[in-house]
Amino acid sequence: MTPPVPLRFGSLSLLWRPRTAWVCAALAGIGLVLAIALLGTGTLAFAPAEVVSALFGKGGNAMAERVVWGLRLPRVVTAACVGAALGMAGAIFQSISRNALGSPDIIGFTTGAATGAIIQIILFGAGPLAVSLSAVLSGMATAALVFLLALKGRTTGGYRLVLVGIGVGATLSGVNTVLLVASDLDRSVSAQIWLAGSLAARSWSHAVPAALGLLLIVPVALWHARRLALLEMGDDAASQLGVSVERTRLAMVMTAVGLTALATAAAGPIAFIALAGPQLARRLCRAPEVPLLPGAAMGAVLLLAADLISQRFPSGLNMPIGLTTGLLGGLYLLWRLTRDGKV
Repeated sequence: MTPPVPLRFGSLSLLWRPRTAWVCAALAGIGLVLAIALLGTGTLAFAPAEVVSALFGKGGNAMAERVVWGLRLPRVVTAACVGAALGMAGAIFQSISRNALGSPDIIGFTTGAATGAIIQIILFGAGPLAVSLSAVLSGMATAALVFLLALKGRTTGGYRLVLVGIGVGATLSGVNTVLLVASDLDRSVSAQIWLAGSLAARSWSHAVPAALGLLLIVPVALWHARRLALLEMGDDAASQLGVSVERTRLAMVMTAVGLTALATAAAGPIAFIALAGPQLARRLCRAPEVPLLPGAAMGAVLLLAADLISQRFPSGLNMPIGLTTGLLGGLYLLWRLTRDGKV
């Protein structure tokens, strides 16, 4: 019998191959460039040098400092945290399901979080805090429901989890539509605006909770990283190597749902990032497993880039970030399908 493999937090060589480290560093650099460009974008445009001076309190431009620190930096921090959370959540779901379509927006968890938010907006006319909290709790409840429905013989199985998630997501999408149609016009419009996903008017009250939540949840994901990689070998092989399969799967599902709910609460439903971020990161790293940290870094870069595109749209239309990522996601899927016939 094969002896169990000790699984320690320090055993993260899967995450830190030299190429993976270089990819993370390159993505961090790209994200920094995008952040500086975003901080200089708006009605009052600032050059990169002015942005850097304002960040460090130098240059004597009080207006630039107020705009950068008070208005634009919270939006950029929120975008980076939301993108990183979605990128890592997508990596976890794709690893658990061993399916490139295993992202939270496809298998229903984002829809579940949206259901809680819509109920608060339409039925109770709640404010942003109650809407965000309801989105988090609803996302968790949806995940628990999917996990229980997918359970068969004390095992869930990756593909069964995805299929059940798609079914639950379709049902909840119908519930959301009924709520929107049955509501009065003002509240329905408010819910539709929230469903579009937006980074507009984001303040430190959005950015700080998103950053703190990310700092709390990411270590949990990294703690289970090696077990997650072994799960990709199949349940039987992972079990023989000492992995508690169902316990690890449940812990990682809840971790990924927590990341998804955190992102949805901060910016509303954001499509495409959780799907494409891990796939692109995996191609760059040339890794056999779905990389968690590069997936998070790629997710942050993609959302920052999408926000820059939405603010500098050629027609001058400042599109909600959720619509921009949805458009990019459709083009990405078409490119993957026409390029090699699969996603």
